[in-house]
Amino acid sequence: MENTFSVASDEFLARHLDYAPQDLKFGTSGRRGEVVHLTQLEIYINALAELQYLLGLPPSDGGIVRDDEFYFACDLRPSSCAYVPSQGGRGEIAQAIQRAIADAGMRPVYLGLIPTPALTFFAISRGRGSMMVTGSHIPFDRNGYKTNTSRGELLKEHEQPIGRVVQQVRSRLYEQPYAESLFDERGLLKSGHAALPPENAAAKEEYCQRYLSFFGGSSLKGKRLVVYQHSAVGRDILVEILRGLGAEAIPAGRSDEFVPIDTENIDHAQLAAIQALASAAARENGPIDAVLSIDGDSDRPLVLGVEAGSGDVRFFGGDLVGMVTAEYLGADAVVVPISCNDGIDRGPLAPVTEPKTQIGSPYVIAGMDAARQKGRRVICGWEANGGFLTGSDISLNGRILKALPTRDALLPILCTLFSAQRKGLSLVELFAELPARFSRAALLKQFPRPVSLAIIERFSPADSRIGDVFFDAGHTRVLDRSGSELQPPDIELQRLASLRAELEGYFSPALGFAPIARLNYVDGVRITFENADVAHIRPSGNADELRIYAVADTLARAEDITRLGIDTPGGILRSIEASVNA
Repeated sequence: MENTFSVASDEFLARHLDYAPQDLKFGTSGRRGEVVHLTQLEIYINALAELQYLLGLPPSDGGIVRDDEFYFACDLRPSSCAYVPSQGGRGEIAQAIQRAIADAGMRPVYLGLIPTPALTFFAISRGRGSMMVTGSHIPFDRNGYKTNTSRGELLKEHEQPIGRVVQQVRSRLYEQPYAESLFDERGLLKSGHAALPPENAAAKEEYCQRYLSFFGGSSLKGKRLVVYQHSAVGRDILVEILRGLGAEAIPAGRSDEFVPIDTENIDHAQLAAIQALASAAARENGPIDAVLSIDGDSDRPLVLGVEAGSGDVRFFGGDLVGMVTAEYLGADAVVVPISCNDGIDRGPLAPVTEPKTQIGSPYVIAGMDAARQKGRRVICGWEANGGFLTGSDISLNGRILKALPTRDALLPILCTLFSAQRKGLSLVELFAELPARFSRAALLKQFPRPVSLAIIERFSPADSRIGDVFFDAGHTRVLDRSGSELQPPDIELQRLASLRAELEGYFSPALGFAPIARLNYVDGVRITFENADVAHIRPSGNADELRIYAVADTLARAEDITRLGIDTPGGILRSIEASVNA
């Protein structure tokens, strides 16, 4: 940090800080960072700025009103509501959030340890804003928070104006005389440890009732389900709802230590651990129908079927779970990001699929809004991680489910179970009805974001309007991001041909790849090969990670593509990294 203060600058808070502040940036959804850098000061600066921004918006645009209630909640990460000695003594993020809410002129109401969608549903039902303290699925050493307007999630259009308010608040607080500041030299509240107020249980109760009511005319009686609880904040709620709908729900794998579960990146070690839980439950209780779980803040589902006879678990990606859910709900408009399994384009949902979006719930929400403006009536969307969003109220069997335009885990879990029940199929048989396209995702952790961005730039066209490039026999067809045809100059066509050739050097015939048929630039670099294999490279939006998504006609090939991508030291991504760094 570079100080620009002139008069008696030693008096200012900034000169007293004994660490180098790191600004907390927006990610794909919310703000995330390493806990050792998440001072209460930095959390307070950003939260206060976001609250001030929302106070300046009309309620019709998601604004909030001074003196109204403003809700907040937490996940189970230790740093969410406690100081953690092993993480530099940082933490009590929720307490900093609470102070920011009060100082912004709002009335903070603590809704407790509940899922993100439970908080959001409760708040938007009352036209109120909310903040969730969570690091979602990312590693234990990170955390953050997510702000919702009174209408739902912050959208991409909000980020730049919020950023300007953050700069103003940061300057004001850093220039405040140290003696008057709320914060000490470590960026902690001078008031020290503060207990959170008693939680208001109304949000949890309403969230449970949302599903017990909507599915109340049906029953899961006879289903024996293992609930892998780990450290998910909604672990007990999931069990409660399943039991309330008649299922035999068996809790397993509960953990007091935080377990980061990324529902679109279940590796072999995690799958083996889940298999062990399922096998143990079967020995004690009898045959298991499914294993179900959710991520840390419980907005992403994890669904695994169980093979009859062998008892082997089968993981089904969130994008496939979304397809089953949308069909069950009778959607007439579905919105998915470009990273989702392209089986959606080969099945009954193809006619109602809206243009693919960039990755991240704000983009899916924008796509659902566009579908509503077209007159669609049953609108939903989802991400590759399975987080399911509803952009309209939905009627089924005479019951109404109110819209919830944020990621939710429980709706897709329940729709999947009831869809199988209605058809008289096991989950394995149910998912076998989908088009035979298989998706996998993998990532390289601790991968510097500047290098990730350099890789994407290396393989992107010079013209930022280009969204799709098709390499037909002897002809290159170029479309913009809305699907309209472009006529780029010869120099751009030559660059595209060069990019294709360079990529084919990494995704080579020796590794089983066919020639490249298409390059898509909606989000990252998505490569489609002539045999319909897909490899998609994209930096994570909220962590130093480089992801590779794969889609293929067989599960083995999809897994092979991701393995080839992340192998070290000589895998495809590491080879590209070496070339870019050179």
